[in-house]
Amino acid sequence: MQENQQDFHFEDTIDFKALVVIVRRWAWALILGLVLGALVGYLISLYQVPVYQASTTVMITRAPQDKSLDLNYSNSQQLTATYIRLLTTRPMIESASERLNLKINPDEISVSQLRDTQVIEIKIDNTNPEQAKAIANTLADVLIEQNETLLSGRYQATENNMQTQLDQVQSQIERLNSDIDTLSQRSIQDQIDQVQAQITPLQDETTKLEQEISVLDVPNASIENKALIIEKKNRMAQIQPVLLLYRQVYSNLLVLGKSANSGTQNDTQLAQLQTTLGLYQQIYFNLLNNLETIRLSRLENTPSVAQIEPAILPIEPIRPRPLIYSLLGGLAAFVLASITIFLIEYFDDTFKTPEDVERVLGLTVLGYVAQVTDAEIKLGNLNVSIQPRSPIAEAFRSLRANLEFSGLNRPLRTIMITSAIPGEGKSTVAANLAMTMAQGGKHVTLLDADLRRPSAHRFFKLPNRVGLTDVFRGRVELADIRQTIEGDNNITVITSGSLPPNPTELLASEKMDVILENLKISEDIIILDSAPTVVADAQFLAAKVDGVLLIIQPGKTHEDELRATVEQLKRAGAHVLGAVFNRIPQNRSSYYGGYKQYSPYHYRTYQYNSHPIAATESVEINKK
Repeated sequence: MQENQQDFHFEDTIDFKALVVIVRRWAWALILGLVLGALVGYLISLYQVPVYQASTTVMITRAPQDKSLDLNYSNSQQLTATYIRLLTTRPMIESASERLNLKINPDEISVSQLRDTQVIEIKIDNTNPEQAKAIANTLADVLIEQNETLLSGRYQATENNMQTQLDQVQSQIERLNSDIDTLSQRSIQDQIDQVQAQITPLQDETTKLEQEISVLDVPNASIENKALIIEKKNRMAQIQPVLLLYRQVYSNLLVLGKSANSGTQNDTQLAQLQTTLGLYQQIYFNLLNNLETIRLSRLENTPSVAQIEPAILPIEPIRPRPLIYSLLGGLAAFVLASITIFLIEYFDDTFKTPEDVERVLGLTVLGYVAQVTDAEIKLGNLNVSIQPRSPIAEAFRSLRANLEFSGLNRPLRTIMITSAIPGEGKSTVAANLAMTMAQGGKHVTLLDADLRRPSAHRFFKLPNRVGLTDVFRGRVELADIRQTIEGDNNITVITSGSLPPNPTELLASEKMDVILENLKISEDIIILDSAPTVVADAQFLAAKVDGVLLIIQPGKTHEDELRATVEQLKRAGAHVLGAVFNRIPQNRSSYYGGYKQYSPYHYRTYQYNSHPIAATESVEINKK
């Protein structure tokens, strides 16, 4: 259980070294994406129409409110938000358009609140700097005017009504003064009618206010509703004293009228008229005080809107900005390239490092062979013979040494070279490995057992008219088809011969066992170049040899293909020695790991500064 937890933790940890290697490998793509993105952003900026921005600031202030209301910072922010919304309404924009005789696009307007303040910033984006400035200042002017019109309108009707009542009371006072001099039943009845006309609207207004208060006065009422409740209660407090006085006047006039009908003396009537006159005067003063109170309330409850900083003519356009566009384009392309690279790497299941081989297959990578350059291809594919001091030649000598260590407990006389798919360079490895072992003093035979696409004869420039298939047919003996290499008596090559129609049956036959046993009599090591494991030839042949060496091309060989190959070989009873990384790109040596020590600079230094017998000494050591 602990081992499983440790494995899970190891798999889930981020390998920063591998991440750095991936970045280095794809650095060209990241840089290219960055440059192309920046170039596209710059070109886009060149073709865009310049846009100018003018801005002005407006401050919203509100007079102190009733302490019973919770008009805190939040309410102030709500008030500011209301004005922000008001600035973008259709009537405001149309009013500004009419003043400027210019159609204003709502998309040009940007209104925002400066943080932690009650200041509104109005920004106008326009291709004409003069128009941008004019629109910003006009919107501010329209807002100031509309504020006065919208918020003071609700007090205007009340003021007009109270002014009318004042005029009527004043008229009644003047009439009472006249009636005191000349008492008459008709004048008293007229006053009763006038008082009744004053009482009725006040009574109706009181009833209406009581109903509105009952509707608004609910639990968890909003701040706006609370303000309206207080405003209506204040209005009732103003109406009720006046209504009470009117009712007293009404009662006195009724009594006065009855006294006149019953023939009461003039002194009594005069006293009642004077009392009524005093009540009217008191009503007049109350109405006058209420009118002043309403005017003061209007001033207190009307928010003040003032332009703080007028808009000025913009000089530089706000967009396009070539530098910003280039940076954004480069960043976007860089991110897109990174995502693409991540997806490629995520879905790429090819082998790239020795750790991948050990993790997936449980095999050790015994050798690392670099990609052959164009100059080396012109010289030939047998690098160990043509360029014995090249990095590739040294890589094969290292592979030979690793194979010798692998055969300490179990001698390796027959080694089969194969791969999961064609085109991974198994024949190149087989030919160079055979030549390297021959240079190490061993008697080696390279047997071309790929009876489908043979290639050993091309490496050594030998004829392929007669070969292994002719031995199967009984036309020639094994000794007749062994071809020697000029200049090296330690290696012989057995070519494939003509291609048979049934290669699998030939390689699986007992005749193949006999051929291998006969070769072991005279040779130290037999290297078999087999067909890839996509055909059954390699499976039958693998069971007849001492060890199998798998060729892997990093970045090409897929995990599932090689996993299936290893399983097939193990089911056939083969002894898989390990793997060889072949055709490693020399410009990505650090990515694929293991080839770093074979850098060209290292070997140039070795070639020109080392003693000439160093290579010979290495051969002698390997012989031992």
